[in-house]
Amino acid sequence: MDEHYQPGQVEAEAQQYWETHDSFRVVEDPRREKFYCLSMFPYPSGRLHMGHVRNYTLGDVIARYQRMQGRNVLQPMGWDAFGLPAENAAMQNRVPPAAWTYENIDYMREQLKRLGFGYDWSRELATCRPEYYRWEQWLFTRLYEKGLVYKKMATVNWDPVDQTVLANEQVIDGRGWRSGALVERRDIPQWFMRITDYAEELLNEIDRLEGWPEAVRTMQRNWIGRSEGLELEFDIAGADERLSVYTTRPDTLMGVTYVAVAAEHPLAVRAAQDNPELAAFIEECRHTETSEAALETMEKKGVATGLTALHPVSGEPVPVWVANFVLMGYGSGAVMAVPAHDQRDYEFARKYGLPIKQVIHSADGSQADVSEAAWTEKGVLRDSGQFDGLDFDQAFSAIADYIEAQGRGRRTVNYRLRDWGVSRQRYWGCPIPIINCPDCGAVPVPEDQLPVVLPEQVEFDGSGSPLKKMPEWSRTSCPQCGGEAERETDTFDTFMESSWYYARYACADNDQAMLDARADYWLPVDQYIGGIEHAILHLLYSRFYHKLMRDAGLIRSDEPFKRLLTQGMVVAETYYREEDGRKRFFNPAEVEVERDGKGKLTGARLGRDGGPVQIGGIEKMSKSKNNGVDPQALIERFGADTVRLFTLFAAPPEQSLEWSDEGVAGAHRFLKRLWALGMRPAFRLAKYDTPEERRAFLAGFDWSGLDTERQQRRTAIHQAVEQAARDYGRYQFNTVVAACMKLVNSLGEIDEQSEAPGDLALQYEAVDMLLRLLAPVVPHICHVLWPRVRCTDAAEILAAPWPRHDAAALVQDSIELVVQVNGKVRARIQVPADADKAGVEAAAHTDANVQRFTAGKPIRKTIVVPGKLVNIVV
Repeated sequence: MDEHYQPGQVEAEAQQYWETHDSFRVVEDPRREKFYCLSMFPYPSGRLHMGHVRNYTLGDVIARYQRMQGRNVLQPMGWDAFGLPAENAAMQNRVPPAAWTYENIDYMREQLKRLGFGYDWSRELATCRPEYYRWEQWLFTRLYEKGLVYKKMATVNWDPVDQTVLANEQVIDGRGWRSGALVERRDIPQWFMRITDYAEELLNEIDRLEGWPEAVRTMQRNWIGRSEGLELEFDIAGADERLSVYTTRPDTLMGVTYVAVAAEHPLAVRAAQDNPELAAFIEECRHTETSEAALETMEKKGVATGLTALHPVSGEPVPVWVANFVLMGYGSGAVMAVPAHDQRDYEFARKYGLPIKQVIHSADGSQADVSEAAWTEKGVLRDSGQFDGLDFDQAFSAIADYIEAQGRGRRTVNYRLRDWGVSRQRYWGCPIPIINCPDCGAVPVPEDQLPVVLPEQVEFDGSGSPLKKMPEWSRTSCPQCGGEAERETDTFDTFMESSWYYARYACADNDQAMLDARADYWLPVDQYIGGIEHAILHLLYSRFYHKLMRDAGLIRSDEPFKRLLTQGMVVAETYYREEDGRKRFFNPAEVEVERDGKGKLTGARLGRDGGPVQIGGIEKMSKSKNNGVDPQALIERFGADTVRLFTLFAAPPEQSLEWSDEGVAGAHRFLKRLWALGMRPAFRLAKYDTPEERRAFLAGFDWSGLDTERQQRRTAIHQAVEQAARDYGRYQFNTVVAACMKLVNSLGEIDEQSEAPGDLALQYEAVDMLLRLLAPVVPHICHVLWPRVRCTDAAEILAAPWPRHDAAALVQDSIELVVQVNGKVRARIQVPADADKAGVEAAAHTDANVQRFTAGKPIRKTIVVPGKLVNIVV
């Protein structure tokens, strides 16, 4: 074994051992308590980034810690392999998406192995493989038969040049991200899953997710968005029809001054037949984005239809307008507008000169002014006829009673949540298992014809889906009538694959069923780890999918994830120059920085030309800001254990991690010190050079015979062990590392050449425990050092039990206190552990160094902080 720390050799040795011995393969064992630790699987983009490294390091530490607690631990890994980036790469690199994806998977798998993550690779899955997506096709056909899947027209963003549907994030300033064409709002048939049927259960069970961050639970509640309101109808003057709207504020009903409908609403379409201005506006709306974010920020525009609605209480006429902020896909495609009490309605009314009628006033009599903005608070009704004087709750009840009695509406519960649109007009995704027959309609693919395999060898030019250009794939026969039919050429939203992968890991080798009994052994996941950006849709769809699988009899549990850890971002400094009115960013590795005496960044220069660059501030690592750090380069230079140690020590898991080259170098120095401890002469003494001899020596050692100095050293060691054990359970890994650094410092005070029994005993006990404490964090160095220094039975550290502190060692006869004079440290004193306040003060006042700073000065006050310090004020 090399006397100097060589991370490349150390890590290669450990990883080879784990692979040869299949160290992380796990089987179900009902006799043991299980622990399922899962990090969100990556998209195989080609290379790991530091966000991946942090996520997977956190998961690996938790899994290894739980294993040392004696639990049966499952930690799998796979690939979220379908999706749009592969299609973009296919166009850029002129290779099929499948070839690009599989090549990236192979490369990233090796990167993960280089970082020493303890995955059960026998359970590896890739969502683009037919043996995986076959089962979501199978479940989809079952859900179709149960009525939980349906097809309807839906509004989408359509790129007329690329002939494809665009996600909201692919629309930039109203144009397709790739083609630059003006995006159209188009209605096309789309497949949906009835997640709204589970809205109430999804909402109610949020309260049971006690292991989730409260912020995430709040986001889930808000996204589901349960509201109690009133569905009511306005008559249309001169027509035998009614316009239906929903409101959560029936108390404002008497303040309605217009109603607004979507451009696609039947009333709008009919009115436009004789109104060129309205027809032109409807056409303009076809080129408007459909996302809620876009609707919130865009200019509110509209055109009057010429139609009049009749108020359901007063009978007064109110104009009907077409507005660009109303969508058919939300509710009935119509809203009642109350400008005085809704800011969006207010802005629209001011723009088009529509009346603003205030009907809600402050309950305390203070002014509720609507001259500059809407007043949106709840209050007391005025100018509302028979409802005057009522507060919100009273008005809600009275107006709802009136509307229901008139047969013009009803109380109802609504959800912000909409059914899940799972259709994508893209190629690289799971084919939807439906056959479209001109006579029979939509027919599910029979089970014996599953999977419907996506052809992987395709010509891909980005103009529409290749599936639409492959009649040899799409043409088939109807399973019901045998006539000519066509396969559905839409593919699933990739959320479909990521919504159930956690369950498939339990039985990834089963080619006869989606899930088997092993899923009930492992589920729910005990600890799930991933970014906060997935806090809404991914987690919500996973919860929904879990309930679908439960109701299909595949699993017994109600929720997929017991505990959730959302790690913070990895951030770093940004540097740039202004060139032609644009910022050109430079990677931190290219920049030489200047700092002041306190370490504050004061200047920066580009290394290759010496010219100054601007300091852009700390931001999330990203390609756009060119401030990422390549994990592979770090591993090559410092080793994987250094990278792991720094990512855990630099910040608590939930907080952002600020990158620091100095911090990485410091982590590497610590590992060198750790290695040096293992190389100490104490572990190669002829009389105690085997684990058995060291264990026997410790078993017979009388700790009570240590002198005061060594007893204090042992107390510090066991305090560090106690702290680390406590903080592991709280996932405060940064303080775990800090405790281990204290332990190393304590060991550093022992003369390494000493053969005194007390010194040898302290080293044997402490280094043995230290390696076990650090094994989840820096597993390679601990694995290699363990056979050399261990004093316990386990031949390999993976099988070693968790270290326990000795309670007796924590009992102190004396303690050390810091003594300050006017807030500045002047001495450290030893006092009996049970010393009272008077005794502590007396010891502090009589210390020789303290007296130097208090001599001749009256002592005004002495402050004693028990167990910590004394502050003398003179």
